[in-house]
Amino acid sequence: MRTPLVFGSSLVLALLGAAPLAQAQQTPASSNDAPSYRKEFTYGLNFNTRGGLIGGISVRSTRVLNQDWARFWSIEGVEVKHPKEQKIGTNYGGSIIYHKSNYLYVIRPSVGLQRVIFRKAPDSGVQVNGLFGAGPSIGLLMPYYISYNYSDPNRPPGSSLTDVRNEQYDPVVHRDEIRIVDRAPLFSGIGGTKPQLGAHVRGALSFEYGRYRDAVAGVEVGAVVEAYTKAPAIIRVENASDESLNDRFMPSVYLTIYLGSRN
Repeated sequence: MRTPLVFGSSLVLALLGAAPLAQAQQTPASSNDAPSYRKEFTYGLNFNTRGGLIGGISVRSTRVLNQDWARFWSIEGVEVKHPKEQKIGTNYGGSIIYHKSNYLYVIRPSVGLQRVIFRKAPDSGVQVNGLFGAGPSIGLLMPYYISYNYSDPNRPPGSSLTDVRNEQYDPVVHRDEIRIVDRAPLFSGIGGTKPQLGAHVRGALSFEYGRYRDAVAGVEVGAVVEAYTKAPAIIRVENASDESLNDRFMPSVYLTIYLGSRN
């Protein structure tokens, strides 16, 4: 997660550094500035402090209300990881996420408002927007499967494993960690996926750059505050409750690099 955040931060700084060069083309938003488009559609890659190398993807549709305000709807799909996830090797040459029992994927539909803070010139410059949005969070808990060795421990040395089963990790059933062979294929547990409902709010700043009125590119940096009705059971440990190990309240900081079009 450090690499994409560093990359994203560098990109933001580069855009901010370019702003003084375009100062003659960039002015505070004014009611006298007429927008040159009515609709905008963008799509982007998301990096966040609770995700992996790439946190997820997002799309957004924006409609201009007047010179300063616009409304939008968006949908975002991300993977949320537990902050204490740890990858370890097994005695069989495989690897697992220690004590992980479920993946958590989240779909976040949002509606919100966008305010122009600094407007760029029609064909160039950097524009700064402030955004606020909210909506439900649809969590999808997909079982994390491991390959577990049930073979007779008294079999002759060097004989092959005869009873290896792919099962969702359960700290009560899979107590003997030496018998864990490897992580099972990613979508082994997709049939056992269960929904978990929550809600989120977000606030952000977007820095957009474009030389053409029908195209847009930029970065968005912000924070998401998300909460669930009960703690999603991402990790599990014997003799410990899911609520004590996992969080209902999941704030995160994110960066989205996006491209799009206008008309």
